[in-house]
Amino acid sequence: MTNTSSSAPLVFRQAAESGGDLTELVRLRDAAARWQAEQGIDQWKPGELGEEHFRARLREGEVWIATLGPSGPSAGAWELWWDDEPAWGAQPPVAGYVHRLMTDRRTAPPGTGRALLAEAERRIAAYGRELCRLDCLTANTRLRRYYEEAGYAVVGERAGKKGDGGRTYGVTLLEKRVGAG
Repeated sequence: MTNTSSSAPLVFRQAAESGGDLTELVRLRDAAARWQAEQGIDQWKPGELGEEHFRARLREGEVWIATLGPSGPSAGAWELWWDDEPAWGAQPPVAGYVHRLMTDRRTAPPGTGRALLAEAERRIAAYGRELCRLDCLTANTRLRRYYEEAGYAVVGERAGKKGDGGRTYGVTLLEKRVGAG
C-alpha cells in the first residue's frame, strides 16, 4: 500500500457528472473488486459497473467522494440512496441506504472506511432520517462483522438475484440508529 498522504484530512464532496468523477468512481469500484477477489471475497467483479451506473445514481440519489485534503487523491466513495425497495421492500421514509462503500487501498489511511460510514450516517441524520441501512452478501462474513463492529444490527435476510437470470444469493440487512425518531 502506497500511503504517502495519510496525514491530510479527509474532505467529503458530492460527486458530479463532470470533472472526471465518473471515471474515478469506476476506478475505485474496480480496484475494490480486484482487492476482494485477491482476498477470496466473492462480492464485486471488476468491470461490473461503468460510468452509466454512477451517472444514474447521481441522478437518483447521492454519490460522495472522499479526498485526502481539498485537492488530494481520492481515498474512497459511497452511494447514498433514499429508498431501496430491491433489498428492503417498500418502507416508510425513515432511513438512508449506504451502497458501494469503497476505499482506495493505495491512498486511504487506516480507518477511512469507518470515516466514510460515519460521514454517511451524519448526512442521513442531517436529512432528517433516523436510520442508516445497508446490506451485504450473507456469505461475506468478514464484511458483516465489520458493519456489526461499527454498531449495525442484523435485522433480516433476503434472497437476491444477480442480473436477469443470474445467480441467486443471500443478502443480510443491517441498520443503525443515527438520528432522533
